[in-house]
Amino acid sequence: MHFTPEHESLRRTVAKFVDVEINPHVDAWEAAEEFPSHELFKKMGDLGLLGIKYDPAYGGLGLDFSYSMVMAEELGLIHCGGVPMAIGVQTDMCTPALNRFGSEHVKRNFLAPAVAGDVVGCIGVSEPGGGSDVAAVMTSARVDGGDYVISGTKMWITNGMKADWCCLLANTSDAAPHKNKSLICVPLDAPGITRQKIHKIGMNSSDTAQLFFDEVRVPRVNLIGQEGAGFMMQMLQFQEERLYASASSLKSFDRLIDLTIDYARERQTFGRPVLDNQVVHFRLAELRTEVEALRALTWSAIEQYVGGADVTKLASMAKLKAGRLARELTDACLQYWGGMGYTADNPVSRAYRDTRLISIGAGADEIMLGIIAKLEGTLPGTSNRERR
Repeated sequence: MHFTPEHESLRRTVAKFVDVEINPHVDAWEAAEEFPSHELFKKMGDLGLLGIKYDPAYGGLGLDFSYSMVMAEELGLIHCGGVPMAIGVQTDMCTPALNRFGSEHVKRNFLAPAVAGDVVGCIGVSEPGGGSDVAAVMTSARVDGGDYVISGTKMWITNGMKADWCCLLANTSDAAPHKNKSLICVPLDAPGITRQKIHKIGMNSSDTAQLFFDEVRVPRVNLIGQEGAGFMMQMLQFQEERLYASASSLKSFDRLIDLTIDYARERQTFGRPVLDNQVVHFRLAELRTEVEALRALTWSAIEQYVGGADVTKLASMAKLKAGRLARELTDACLQYWGGMGYTADNPVSRAYRDTRLISIGAGADEIMLGIIAKLEGTLPGTSNRERR
């Protein structure tokens, strides 16, 4: 990937914002199990950071996807996982389909305010009975005159307690599971919606909710794109979400290795630094190499995506690798911190808890493996003709 002076300027802007506006408050936000998303998003919106890849007609900067991923990589400098994940929901999870397929009505009423930071968005796909299996979504939206009437439950909704609107996936017909779903912009102050906070083992500063929809009326003009095309549109949104997850992990992983090197150099055991043990410095060298391999894979996928290629396989590989490496890296680094690594406020233990989600969210590791195998032509029932 060739980075322009504009890429580097954006890097500096995001890094400074993280250093001044986010990291000084992370510990307090983690303890409170929430952060002031409306306040923070408005500051980001004022800097143009929430609409980097979107049309200037709706407040965006009109830059290509690589610039958005530069921001994602710099957000890896945040000292927790919850805040960058919440930002990513706004920029790369609940808005891509709206930007690509939305009508003028939904762009003006949902995309533009999200880009400005005037509202907080969320994505409503997962349900109590189905997360990675998107085809199993049960929430329904039946037509009644000029409205959809929505009933169902959404689970694990990042930003869910504070969000102003939801990009909701719901069944709008009795057709086959891949052809009966639609994406709908749902204002979360509509009558019939209730929210329940979910407490997690990590990502503490990111508010997570279960959303209940009881005969909720939404104007049909809030439909994104064509009715019945929701599954396809959500699969496209997943590509950007998975690349965001990979890109935003890179500098976080580097930081964890750096912190572990510093601590292992200072910590003495049996009269010498822990770092002097070959098993330690070799292992850290190996982990650094793995991070660089993930960086190359991620940016290769991003560059090809910007060029218009189908990167379903590469994005799935990058997200799979990020999740697997997160588990491996945080476990190894925590071990070298010893008892200090097992304390709740240690940066490595926080990352150990936070990054475990990478292998679950936006499609579990097993889903990524299934996609890769299908596109390799090795999944039972597929052939070489399905390879891309």
